[in-house]
Amino acid sequence: MFRTLTLLAATTLALPAFADGHAASGDAEAGEKAFRQCISCHIVANEDGDVLAGKNAKTGPNLYGIIGNQFGTVEGFRYSDINQLASSMEDVVVTEEVFVAYVQDPTAYLREVTGDKGRSKMTFKVRKEEDAINLYAYLASLSPAETN
Repeated sequence: MFRTLTLLAATTLALPAFADGHAASGDAEAGEKAFRQCISCHIVANEDGDVLAGKNAKTGPNLYGIIGNQFGTVEGFRYSDINQLASSMEDVVVTEEVFVAYVQDPTAYLREVTGDKGRSKMTFKVRKEEDAINLYAYLASLSPAETN
């Protein structure tokens, strides 16, 4: 019995964390710290206008609710041509894998996905993969609950 409980506990702890229903393998608390590098351009504000993270930055899109949704479709934000092309592709959804690849090299990611030679408006690159994974977990923790 003790062995079964130990095995159950170990396998449960090994599973990825779930932040508001979105699979996230990173550390949301570490992601909150890493988000400081994003606040000059991005904000996370819910549909009521409450600022959950960041300042009143408007260079980049509001990141509220991007997790699990179609890539590059934040209402009212004017994306680059290559980003608009990526958002027109129905199978490009913001998963952890997509998010991490994008924030580490936005232009390279968009070129790979679309086959286009355009450039992303986002010139900043998250250098460490661990920071990108943690950022995803943080944004997932701020996302609205899934509506399945």
